[in-house]
Amino acid sequence: MKLNPKQYDEMIGRASPPSPVVRDCVWAFCVGGAICTIGEGLRQLFLIWYDKTLAGTLTSIALIFLSALFTLPGWYQKLAAKAGAGTLVPITGFANSVVSPAIEFKAEGWVTGVGAKIFTIAGPVIAYGTLASFVWGVVYWLLGKVG
Repeated sequence: MKLNPKQYDEMIGRASPPSPVVRDCVWAFCVGGAICTIGEGLRQLFLIWYDKTLAGTLTSIALIFLSALFTLPGWYQKLAAKAGAGTLVPITGFANSVVSPAIEFKAEGWVTGVGAKIFTIAGPVIAYGTLASFVWGVVYWLLGKVG
């Protein structure tokens, strides 16, 4: 069966339900905001005992720990399935992307499972982030030399 592009678009339109984009965006915003609010609450709590720098560091550690903790029983994935991009708040989403493959491949052993697969998702982010920062560093250096 050969379809032209118009027939294909009509077939796809009938087969796929409309996506509630506005509702999904509002929900993602609310979940991401809730994660950030929890982070700010933790920071304010840590500021009672520590200076700004240490409070910020402890907040990051606490958010990473909580994200990993909620990833273990699959709660973070369930939240991500409903909230979408709202759970990609950088620090918690990154922690989830490191812990998930580690859990999934643990049965294959510590070296060939966890060790080899732990950065399956996060590895490209680290690699391309490092490359991008290097490129931008060179650009800024060149602009400093020229300007």
